[in-house]
Parts: sequence; structure tokens; C-alpha cells
Amino acid sequence: MVLNYLFKKKYRLLKSIHFQYVFEKYYIQTKLELIILGRPNLLGYPRLGISIPKKNIKYAYKRNIIKRLIRETFRLLQHKLIAMDFVVIAKKNSIFLENRNIINILESLWLNYHQ
Repeated sequence: MVLNYLFKKKYRLLKSIHFQYVFEKYYIQTKLELIILGRPNLLGYPRLGISIPKKNIKYAYKRNIIKRLIRETFRLLQHKLIAMDFVVIAKKNSIFLENRNIINILESLWLNYHQ
């Protein structure tokens, strides 16, 4: 079986009702810089939502870098994750990390949701 590593639209949380679903009752994995909230879904595949408040990270280019890193780690690990809706939240001190450190933190957090 050939694995498809695309990050299609069906793997994204797009509507606020989907985010609210996760925020109502969630399992949490956290580090000082990042939080991953997860809630099981019935779709059979994981979905990702990203929440990086302007209050936490002031500059858009920094928010965009963190979003790209979150999406990339999810894209590479999506076939190993259980069927859940995930929301990743970045905290203020995540801007002080290098990209490699953010990737390592995300990978360690995603490991807690592996099949």
C-alpha cells in the first residue's frame, strides 16, 4: 500500500463548530511552548486545526512559520495518528525556539496520539 502524504482539505478543521467540538471535551498533551488538544471523531482519519492568537505571537510572519511547521509534522505523521480532531495552540514562548526545536516538540507530542 502506498501512503499518500498530502494535506487535503478533508484533513483540516475549517469551521468554528469543529473547533468548538474539540474545545468542549478534549484530551490534552502539553509542553511549555505548545498544546495539542484532541477529541475522537467518527471519520476514520485525523483532522487538524491550528490556533495561534495574535495576543501570543505578535508578528504574522512568525505565526506563519509556526503554522507551517505544525502542518508539516501533521502531514508526515497523519497515517500513524488515531482518528481524532486535533487543535494545536502555540504559546508566547514558542517564538524563542528554533524551527528544529519546534519540530522535535511537535513530534514528541504527536507520539502520544499514535495508534
